[in-house]
Amino acid sequence: MMLERELQNLPQSAGVYKFYDKHNRLLYIGKAKVLKSRVKSYFKFTPYLQPSNKLSLRIQKMINETSHLEFIVSPNQYDALILENSLIKELNPKYNILLRDDKTYPYIAINMDEDFPRFEIIRRVDKKKSIKYYGPFSSSANDILKALYLTCKLVQKKGCLKEKKACLFYQINRCLAPCVGKISKKDYSKIVTEATKLLINRKKLILKLEKKMYKASKNLNFEEASYLRDMQKSIKNSLHVIHLDLAKIENFDLFTIVIIGNIASIMRLFIREGKVVSSIHNIVKNSNGYEVGELYKRALLQFYNIDTKLINSSIIVGDEFVEKEDIQHVLEKKYNQKVSLTTPKKGNKLKLINIAKENAKEYLSQYLNKNSSSLLEEIKELFDLKKIPYTIEVFDNSHIGGESPVGCMIAYQEKFIKSNYRIFNLQSKDEYGQMRELLTRRIQNFKKDSPPDLWILDGGSTLLKLASKLLLEHDQQIDLLAIAKEKREAKAIRAKSKANDTIYSLNYNFKLPTSDKRLQLIQKLRDEAHRFAISSHRKKKLSKDMKIDLLNAQGIGEATIKKLILYFGTFENIYHANLSELKIVIGEKNSKNLYKFLNR
Repeated sequence: MMLERELQNLPQSAGVYKFYDKHNRLLYIGKAKVLKSRVKSYFKFTPYLQPSNKLSLRIQKMINETSHLEFIVSPNQYDALILENSLIKELNPKYNILLRDDKTYPYIAINMDEDFPRFEIIRRVDKKKSIKYYGPFSSSANDILKALYLTCKLVQKKGCLKEKKACLFYQINRCLAPCVGKISKKDYSKIVTEATKLLINRKKLILKLEKKMYKASKNLNFEEASYLRDMQKSIKNSLHVIHLDLAKIENFDLFTIVIIGNIASIMRLFIREGKVVSSIHNIVKNSNGYEVGELYKRALLQFYNIDTKLINSSIIVGDEFVEKEDIQHVLEKKYNQKVSLTTPKKGNKLKLINIAKENAKEYLSQYLNKNSSSLLEEIKELFDLKKIPYTIEVFDNSHIGGESPVGCMIAYQEKFIKSNYRIFNLQSKDEYGQMRELLTRRIQNFKKDSPPDLWILDGGSTLLKLASKLLLEHDQQIDLLAIAKEKREAKAIRAKSKANDTIYSLNYNFKLPTSDKRLQLIQKLRDEAHRFAISSHRKKKLSKDMKIDLLNAQGIGEATIKKLILYFGTFENIYHANLSELKIVIGEKNSKNLYKFLNR
């Protein structure tokens, strides 16, 4: 057996290992201090090769799917960790945890080297020591910054200092005109100090906004009062109320994670001078489940990325995990400074961890209550699916009398994922042949784009059986549903509040009330696939008609059209091109003929 031979040939060195299934699809990437012992720990060898009993159910399932492995040797375990993180981001293996939210959170920064410095929002960190950073913030950074400029007489706009006379902001008492020397650097620095205090203690900033709001309301300026009220509300939402006094004035970041089933809540608190100044929380989902250690690893490596400044050298995590020391070493190497990564077992910091976990649980509960995952669970139960369909693909095709047929696929994961929509130009003339071609091409692409939890087909039981047959032929397993439109007087009814469509599984047919939320979600997905298929077909038909039209122009043949498409990208762009653009591609004579033809 190939896998057994590969296990025997593993080296006694640090590195990265990759597990593949029998279709050569990447399942998992891991790192090891000693490759041979780490990889062998997944298996037991008697009476035959099988997953170790010590593994979680998730990892046992992965090992059962594993057919062979590969490895990359690295100089040490720390370099292996960096390589592992990079490969996971690039290759997105089935069983690894990849946090989708990899945006860089904003800081509010001020450059103290400037004579009259301003506060600005930044995402990319400058290593200048003169720049002070506050944050990170989640969604409230813009409102906090606006509030600072409303309540403090700072230089209001970046270009103001270039002016040679005092501007409108000076006239309305929002700025003291340092541009024309009406305030000294020393006095301006006092304003900056006051603004910094408000930035750290945002409760005082909210009180100042309240005073302005009441004043605007008293003066019957209700539009401004409403604007200030919304700003206040946004800043209040950024305050994470933690009723705990830390004995020492300390600065540290705190990460904690709570997992329920296949959904995890990641809570990050940022403590400055002993106070919780900001927080960020994320909900992440993975149909294969989570292991807390790997989730901490991914969260830390993702948050402290190339664009994140390490403001504090102290990081607290809510749970112990195996690779904590390796993460600490990698961060020290990255930031070239000592980093403390600890899990307190007593005292106020442990209390803070517990409070953070309670908040993470609360966010998770709110998410579960309002999110469609409960609806997805109901769909799983009703249609007897193998798993909750967190990821769904829906298929439809479009043609007129077999002309210019296109097959389309849309993707859904809590929302429509338009970056994953696909269009397939088809050769088949009949609907059955078109769906066969469409599904076959999608299956052939599984190695590059992993299969979803559920396929939904726009059609009846015949197409459902076709999909099942194709998946069986390619040794694939995906839950299947089809939805057939209700027809009245030979017309398909699509409005989800009126149509009594039939949903097919492989074993049963379902006619649900039009008010049923499960039916409405499936109808919504089907209708989006239909919309995308129709619009894609129209574009293809239009391009074909435009091509036929172009062939009527003097001197324009297939080869010339290929050149034009390569340069302009679409027929629409060719039709809107000017004479000089056409000359670049097809020369002066042909471009004049074509330009005259297009503007006939």
